[in-house]
Amino acid sequence: MASLLHATGPFANHNVRWYSWFTIAFNARFYYPILAILFLDLGLSLAQFVTLNAIWAATIFLTEVPSGALADIIGRRKLLIAAAALMILEMIVLLAAPRDAGLWLFAFCAVNRILSGLAEAAASGADEALAYDSLDDPSDWDDVLDVTMRWKSVAMVIAMITGALAYDAAQIGLNRDLAHRLPVAFCLLQAIAAFVISLKFREIPTEDRKAGFKEVFQQTWVAARWVVTTKAAILIVIGGLLIDGVMRNFATINSEYYRLIELPTYTFGFIAAGTSVTGIFIPRLSKHLVKTFSPLTNLSLTAAWSLLCLTGLAQTWNYWGVIPAIGTMAGLYHLAFIISRYLNDLASSRQRATVLSVKGLLFNIGYGSASLIFAGTVAHQKDLLGSDNAALTATLGLQPLAFAGVFLVFVITAKVLGMPKSTR
Repeated sequence: MASLLHATGPFANHNVRWYSWFTIAFNARFYYPILAILFLDLGLSLAQFVTLNAIWAATIFLTEVPSGALADIIGRRKLLIAAAALMILEMIVLLAAPRDAGLWLFAFCAVNRILSGLAEAAASGADEALAYDSLDDPSDWDDVLDVTMRWKSVAMVIAMITGALAYDAAQIGLNRDLAHRLPVAFCLLQAIAAFVISLKFREIPTEDRKAGFKEVFQQTWVAARWVVTTKAAILIVIGGLLIDGVMRNFATINSEYYRLIELPTYTFGFIAAGTSVTGIFIPRLSKHLVKTFSPLTNLSLTAAWSLLCLTGLAQTWNYWGVIPAIGTMAGLYHLAFIISRYLNDLASSRQRATVLSVKGLLFNIGYGSASLIFAGTVAHQKDLLGSDNAALTATLGLQPLAFAGVFLVFVITAKVLGMPKSTR
């Protein structure tokens, strides 16, 4: 980890070094441990919050791949600057959102989610593509991912504890409304830091940079067709999105789960910090596994771990239920590592950002689908059982079997098609 601080090894490269700092500032956000209750406590209903998630996902769906194509055509640095600027606007709007203001509050939050989706889409693919193509030796990418993810985990530990403690007014003796705004204010400072960092990137020269609609469409079509028609790429993406969709859906509603298992709000940050600590060690394990096993084996191992965690979540143990919750997030760290490694190995430099954006788009379709299925099941169970807690408990109980069945179909399909044993 010292190599990033001392700018040694691959981090001696200017873009690689600033990529690490950018991804830390852009992603380790203070409001993550209380995201769901942040919006609910502002005065939104659960239905409105679910609708906001749909708006966020739809924004990414519409802009993810075009933004990646734009990054490949006009330059990745410009997209990263735009992403940081959008993050600043996103936080300002959320800070200004009026509490308990009905549709007016919903409008502010909807604008916030649209800006957030645009920022995610602009950064997705452009950051990794700029850093990866700046490397003298692509085999150094494992080390870059290892160190960057570990530092991001350290930053997450700090952000999660600070954000949750700041949000819990009873613990810090502040006015409730002020305390609830503090995590967002801290995120605004992060956004400003990310913007300053984005200005430090150096664009990699290319032969021709045109940004007309035709060029963006062509780049998008070529990359999407490559992902869909390249056996290794499409199988890796589908296997990844099946795991990511279910696990990321839990990450979205985990604060409600913590309330279900009777944990006090102020502990949410410490739990998220504990999760982030696993991210300090997971990349080292991930680096070993991608060198030892095939992509299908690694995806299957990740799915098996996810199934174990989902089974634990289904028990809804009071207090002890936090253990499978932390395991779930640890699995997402590993998944992010192996998917980045495999797709960057496969993609060509001229369309790398677009390919990574196609991956992001497909992952968000998987996440959105998983969220809709989960929300529909909760609604159905509530009609049957009569309470939110009983409905959530029942839905969590149905998840493991459904996930196991779907992933088993994927493994059989990948075996029949003959999934490549290596991406290098």
